[in-house]
Amino acid sequence: MSFFRSYIAPLLIVLIFAVAMLAVSARIFLPSDMMAPAPIEEPVSAAGASPIAASAGAMPKLSELIHGPESDLVKG
Repeated sequence: MSFFRSYIAPLLIVLIFAVAMLAVSARIFLPSDMMAPAPIEEPVSAAGASPIAASAGAMPKLSELIHGPESDLVKG
């Protein structure tokens, strides 16, 4: 077990670090149009937008802010 802790585990850690550094450094050799960061898109919600409060002009109640709209609560 001491052989694994002394030789194998540090070697695995160094190899993982080297592979990660190689993957990150590979961006240097990519064409200039591929070096830009990926575009950020708006996340698409599966459930759709839910109303925050029942009334349009008033502030929502504290329970609605914590638990969500009363219309979405499960009875029982």
